[in-house]
Amino acid sequence: MRLTLSPLLLVLPLAAAGCSPSGNPGAQSPERQAEAEYDVARDLYYKGQLRSALEHARKAVELDDDNSKALYFAGMLHLAFCTGVQGLKASDCQLVEAEKYARRALQQDGTFRDARNGLGQVLILEGKFKDAIEILKPLVNDPAYAAVHLAWGNLGWAQVQSGAVDEGIASLKNAVTQPKFCVGFYRLGIAYEKKGDLAQAESSLSEAVQVDSPDCQELQDAWYERGVVRLRLGKNADGCADLARCRELSADTDVGKQCVQLQVKSACSTAAPKSGGEEKT
Repeated sequence: MRLTLSPLLLVLPLAAAGCSPSGNPGAQSPERQAEAEYDVARDLYYKGQLRSALEHARKAVELDDDNSKALYFAGMLHLAFCTGVQGLKASDCQLVEAEKYARRALQQDGTFRDARNGLGQVLILEGKFKDAIEILKPLVNDPAYAAVHLAWGNLGWAQVQSGAVDEGIASLKNAVTQPKFCVGFYRLGIAYEKKGDLAQAESSLSEAVQVDSPDCQELQDAWYERGVVRLRLGKNADGCADLARCRELSADTDVGKQCVQLQVKSACSTAAPKSGGEEKT
């Protein structure tokens, strides 16, 4: 699910003023060389070249292992390989490395809020839900954190995954006070489904795919889950339409394959839904 990571990676520290990869690296201190490598890594990330970005981020850390920005960035790039971002292979996933870099960034700068949030996300993917909750709770109560909705979203997800569904729902409701946070709505929908409240689950999943953003409207997991919920509610036509939309996005992903399987099991037509469907933004 691409959006699980993307909002986090876009919260990057600004490049240091006056640092540039140009010039004579040999005449620069290791710290300035590290800043130059970090700048190159950021540029490559925004160009979609994640493997090269990671190589330069790691070089930055080798040159200056006190550079919390480079440590955090290296950790989040490792995390990208574990979340299906830009078609990266699951076999490239290195959560241990992602956790190591995120922890080192936070050790270097205890006020580095994005690093704390990133570490929480890594711990969730590792299944260390209680550790993630412990890391994230101080962050959601930090009035200085501008991206607090991401922290609420991760905290709520960790709580839901740990079995504390009611607490997770409360946290995720805080997350979706940012109305464009479709991943938060998706997670809230899953939480309601776990609780057995299918009507609220359908509503939240609908909010996820109705956000006015191509990324949100192509959130394949949300289409699949809403299809599942609608079929359970007896809304077979609507559920089958959601599964068709899911399949239309891709039949080759793990989620896409689940959509195809459920289409067959539920005797749905494999025809794609009409453009626009019932969705309104």
